[in-house]
Amino acid sequence: MEEVLPCTDAPESSRKMSLASCPVRAVVRLRRQIRNLKKSKLHLDLTGGRSQETRQARLLQKQISMDKTSFFNTVGFEKSQHFSFDTPSLEQMSQLPVLKKRKKKRKQSRTVQYPPNSRKYLPIEEKSKAKRCLLLFIGIIIFQILNAIENLDDNVQKYDLDGLEKTMHRDIFGQKLAVDTVMDLLKDYLATHIHNKPLVMSLNGPSGVGKSHMGRLLAKHFRSVMGGEFVLQYYTGHNCPAESDVLSCQIDLSGNVSDMVVRAEIEEKIPVFILDEMEEMPPLLLDVLHGYFQPQQSNEFLNAIYILISNIGSNGITKYVLQNASNEDLSQHRKRKELVSIIESSLRQHHPLWDRSEIVPFILLEKSHIINCFLDEMLREGYYPDNSNIENMASQLKYYTLGEKHYSIMGCKQVVTKVNLLH
Repeated sequence: MEEVLPCTDAPESSRKMSLASCPVRAVVRLRRQIRNLKKSKLHLDLTGGRSQETRQARLLQKQISMDKTSFFNTVGFEKSQHFSFDTPSLEQMSQLPVLKKRKKKRKQSRTVQYPPNSRKYLPIEEKSKAKRCLLLFIGIIIFQILNAIENLDDNVQKYDLDGLEKTMHRDIFGQKLAVDTVMDLLKDYLATHIHNKPLVMSLNGPSGVGKSHMGRLLAKHFRSVMGGEFVLQYYTGHNCPAESDVLSCQIDLSGNVSDMVVRAEIEEKIPVFILDEMEEMPPLLLDVLHGYFQPQQSNEFLNAIYILISNIGSNGITKYVLQNASNEDLSQHRKRKELVSIIESSLRQHHPLWDRSEIVPFILLEKSHIINCFLDEMLREGYYPDNSNIENMASQLKYYTLGEKHYSIMGCKQVVTKVNLLH
């Protein structure tokens, strides 16, 4: 630190003038030095107090104030004033009074006072308009979903599929798997009116197991809910008995299908075509039907149901049932899958018509199912259901016997003939 030279060393001519200016210059220099010290960083020492430079700055400031008072209290300027920047000793520092820190008083914010009769309200939050739009959009989507589900239910209820399912389970014996498969396909297809392909179901199984009976029940039900003009039953042996009439049969079949499909599209209904004895149908008619099963058609031809009834693949079904008669652990799903694969191999050899069809296998009927067929037929004819008489007539039929199980060879086909003999 620099020392201030005494003003007494100046010449005698300017001595009186310098006596007044020297203390002022010394004060200015000291204030500059204090300002520089304040600008420097203050560090805390290990004892928690200020650093040595800060102490020196405070001492210097106190010395300036003392020099000021001593300078202005003097009567004359005969004595020279000496100032130095020497660091005070520890004894001098211990004698200095402790400076108390002045705490700045924080201005306390005044509490807001409300009039005694007024109510206090919280600040109102601004509502975003985007939330309202989002809620409206969600509401529209939910309404459309509920409306679509309602429309699906209304479309299914129009065909009364629940009543059809109850009738089929009551009147068709021993074919629960086939009934469930047909009902699932119908419910899925009839849930809406617009489709990308027609529904083709192929009912395959041995003779007398209930295929034609299911076809008659389907025709009767859909006639009752839609009208007879939208249901066509076609028996190959009856509608096209001679091979020489194949060309005229082709024209008739094609005209009936086209006319029914167009009328059904106008009234927003799905026509049902039940084609029995498909194993006897000529190849030319099979080609005609194959063209209607393709997806590349106009919309009215895509909204139709075709039910194909035949005994193609019956030998494979009979062998499979007899071989797995003792396997009670076989699930219904696996049984249907294996039967479908057996029937598909036989259908492919017959005609490519069945490539786009849903195969519904019918299995052999047991003796208990034959007894139910006799009971139902006797009630229809008005006979008293005598159990001993029914057991006697059921035992006259031929069966495949495997242990305790008896599978009918001809199914319920001879039941009507046996009951008619009671007249």
